[in-house]
Amino acid sequence: MAVLTTLTGLVDATSYLGLGHVFTANMTGNVVFLGFALGGAAGFSIAASLVALAAFLAGAVIGGRLVRADRTTRAAATVFGIQSGLLVASVVVASSVHDPRTGVGRWALLALLGAAMGLQNAAVRRLAVNDMTTTVLTLTLTGIAADSRLAGGTDPRILRRSVSVLLMLAGAAIGAALESHSLLWSVAAAAVASVAATVRLKIIPSRTPTGDKP
Repeated sequence: MAVLTTLTGLVDATSYLGLGHVFTANMTGNVVFLGFALGGAAGFSIAASLVALAAFLAGAVIGGRLVRADRTTRAAATVFGIQSGLLVASVVVASSVHDPRTGVGRWALLALLGAAMGLQNAAVRRLAVNDMTTTVLTLTLTGIAADSRLAGGTDPRILRRSVSVLLMLAGAAIGAALESHSLLWSVAAAAVASVAATVRLKIIPSRTPTGDKP
């Protein structure tokens, strides 16, 4: 979950900074960007947002079917393996086209990255690790504040919640730094992270995920 959270930051930094103000992992932000584009705001593309959204949903459908048929960590590892394949394909696209930020290369990367993140989210949803959704931090940040001692709480899972936020931040920072040099580098880093997560899940004993206790 930690690696996948970092991966999300990498992918969104790549898509937002390199592919034109569109998210391929954070669909909340992407839907908002679509609204901006529909409202005529400069710098946002209706087509790009729709391609990313459609690809994400397609990936989530495939991932959902796979983990629903077999509710084990091994099935989740299979989904992450497919995600890794899509991210490796993104590396191939980024390295083979003249300018991956425009034209066919851009649309291919939006589709591949969106589908990869849809797959990830479907599997992570089934694994159901509290406060480690790997994509959305709004509820995590709310939990940090609302369950804090200042709010009369006991700071449950404060370490995990804080680490989740920091990992996303680190992934975005690394992605931005790599993308500023080469979009290929940031895509390659995301592929490496996905492969690492897949291998890690493959080597642990298969079990049926039950989530954490409240």
